[in-house]
Amino acid sequence: MKNLNCNSGFVWLMTMSILFLIARSQLTEDFYSTSCPNLRNIVLKQVLNAIKTETRMAASLLRLHFHDCFVNGCDASILLDGNDGEKFAFPNINSARGFEVVDAIKTAVESSCSGVVSCADILAIAAQDSVLLSGGPSWKVLLGRRDGLVANQSGANTNLPGPTESVANITAKFLAVGLNLTDVVSLSGAHTIGSARCAVFSNRLFNFSGTNGPDETLLDQAMVSDLQAQCPANGDGNKTTALDRNSVDLFDNHYFQNLVNGKGLLESDQFLYSSDEAVSTTRTLVEIYSNDSRIFVNDFVRSMIKMGNTNPLTGESGEIRKNCRVVNS
Repeated sequence: MKNLNCNSGFVWLMTMSILFLIARSQLTEDFYSTSCPNLRNIVLKQVLNAIKTETRMAASLLRLHFHDCFVNGCDASILLDGNDGEKFAFPNINSARGFEVVDAIKTAVESSCSGVVSCADILAIAAQDSVLLSGGPSWKVLLGRRDGLVANQSGANTNLPGPTESVANITAKFLAVGLNLTDVVSLSGAHTIGSARCAVFSNRLFNFSGTNGPDETLLDQAMVSDLQAQCPANGDGNKTTALDRNSVDLFDNHYFQNLVNGKGLLESDQFLYSSDEAVSTTRTLVEIYSNDSRIFVNDFVRSMIKMGNTNPLTGESGEIRKNCRVVNS
């Protein structure tokens, strides 16, 4: 019986690996080379315009791709409107943004090559452009995804990593979509750009529960004082501050240097270095990335490509939405 269980597990792993490779093989760099040859330039222009208007939008577009791929795979389900949609899931409501930018990209793409390019592929390209325009690396985005037909609000509530979760919980959510511990740390480095709302981290600043005061063990106390002034206890919880306060909106490895110095804004980020479980899991990678930006960038690119290949719809599955907010009638 013991051998049978081992063999069954091996067969399952092999099957999943084969399915992943098959799906990935259907995504190619030149998928739109004849059907929409100017696609990359069209998307880049729209993303550039959006970031010129609001620098923070780069992080928002990157986050949309991330939050899409963790629910139903990379199928643009996060873009679907409706009260039961992923937009209204707890991790996304009042948080996920950039939908109007995606609309603008889709409109521009449709005017050049109608009914050809999926919203899921637009999210993948926009994420890459956002990193590049923030001073980060470029990579060859594999394309050929199709759009999903349903949103999954309960899946978004369950599957998306949260700002107060432990390393173990976040790692489990990554493993569930085929990503490993290296992917956890490297993709967390996306927090080198963007902002977080006061409501997301205010639990670290004040004694709300009556039992614990400000986070004196994991968060730099000078940073606590500064954040208390920016985010007072009875202030506007939707006010934002930069995730990486050392190099705002610049894609670099300062995020990891912040963690080493106890300056990770989100509790889940600081856990990657300072928690007890980090000692045997994530701390070493944080230190490596903090000391060598090239290693971080290389791992980040690999992880982004890997994440972008999470259960894509290809071939005849799904559809190519005309409007990213609704399924075709």
